[in-house]
Amino acid sequence: MTFSTAENLIRHVTLRQLQIFEAVVRLEGYTRAAEALHLTQPTVSMQVKKLGETIGHSLLEKVGKRLYPTPVGEEVHASARNILSAMVALGESAAALEGVVKGPLRIAVITTAKYFMPHLLGAFIKEYPEVTPMLKVTNRSRVLERLKSKEDDLLIMGLVPVELEVEAYPFIDNELVVVANPNHPLTEGHSITLRQLSEERFLVREAGSGTRLAVERLFAEQGLAIQPYMELGSSEAIKQAVMAGLGISVLSRHNLRLELAGDHVAILDVEGFPLFRRWYAVHLKGRKLSLVSQTFLDFLLRQGREMERLAMGVMDSPESRGR
Repeated sequence: MTFSTAENLIRHVTLRQLQIFEAVVRLEGYTRAAEALHLTQPTVSMQVKKLGETIGHSLLEKVGKRLYPTPVGEEVHASARNILSAMVALGESAAALEGVVKGPLRIAVITTAKYFMPHLLGAFIKEYPEVTPMLKVTNRSRVLERLKSKEDDLLIMGLVPVELEVEAYPFIDNELVVVANPNHPLTEGHSITLRQLSEERFLVREAGSGTRLAVERLFAEQGLAIQPYMELGSSEAIKQAVMAGLGISVLSRHNLRLELAGDHVAILDVEGFPLFRRWYAVHLKGRKLSLVSQTFLDFLLRQGREMERLAMGVMDSPESRGR
């Protein structure tokens, strides 16, 4: 690259263009990038076109229905990610030097965690009002993609990936229970066996879901397997199907507060349940956390200890001992 070409790039390429182009490549299209950046699709397309004209090369090509970066586009994308990451790190370093917890906090959670994470974020923001939270709720496979590409500061999940080198911090219990419509015949049963359960119509999440993996593992330990009656894409859809009497399922108790209070679902008495798992805050091993994300991680661990202390207090109460 000649000096005049480099000077032209510095003068005419903007950080906003790099941000837009990075989002288009990462999200594989103009529409999703526009939604993520709260821009119109024509604006996104125009800025990418201007960036390509400034550099003097086509940056994207369409193969079938998918959009891919050209060889030059791949280089620009890598440079854009480095520049944008450096700018974020610069802002975080400045805040850290001031000793003030402020700036963006990027959290991704699997779908099940959406029932409690907003409450924890809300409590955190009360303590640190200058923090700007960004919460992404998605399925496990997409969370793992985001983990590998370092899109977030921390990820919240119930099953730690063994295929990646990560740091994982357990902070609260994830209690998995078997649920059915209140009129289901098994609601009258006691110590229902896994073999009995395996004969029921099972409603499950998509393959790879943390809850589904935990349940399949439990059944496999007994030489059993469940035959999915329906596969649904969210815990909310499964709850509605259970309430409609389409089958039984395993869900986190965190998801069921309203339904249990309203007697819309019933928890079955099944051998081996509830399954106690943990919720984890996860990041890639070796990644240096910003002051904001480290403070939030400390907050989660502190909240978890407090919840455990309260739970032990309930178990040790005179009322509990007298039961």
